[in-house]
Amino acid sequence: MANQSVEVLVDGGKASAGPPLGPALGPLGVNVMNVVQEINKKTADFVGMKVPVVVSVDPKTKTFEITVGTPPTSALLMQEAGVQKGSGTPNSSKAGNITVEQAIKVARMKTDDLIGGDLKARVLEVTGTARSCGITIEGKDAPTFTAAVKAGEYDSNFA
Repeated sequence: MANQSVEVLVDGGKASAGPPLGPALGPLGVNVMNVVQEINKKTADFVGMKVPVVVSVDPKTKTFEITVGTPPTSALLMQEAGVQKGSGTPNSSKAGNITVEQAIKVARMKTDDLIGGDLKARVLEVTGTARSCGITIEGKDAPTFTAAVKAGEYDSNFA
């Protein structure tokens, strides 16, 4: 029989044997607490964020493998900005502000999920998400920051 996978979204470092994990893993015959402990170890860096996790179980040997994804770009941006949620009206009210270094940090964390060919392009992708969340970068709204990046104002940060 082929491996069976369980895909869940858990709170970083705070997975539990309750739903959604316990009911999904119980019928597969693995020790749910061992799985939960391993997930919490692997997601400890993402406390306070929802993290996608895939648990692959071999039903014959009862062994498991855990793959941890990265939280959504919006969650990473809000953590960097120190806000609980984005702005409900991002065009008129701002939820927070981050530095270009923080935008670069988020772009590096999401490298595998972004399509930009280089760091500068990935930061511009992150800027688009920041716009949707109502987060400014270096005190500039997304279109102003994007224009500054394209004009080369921040090229030294991308070296």
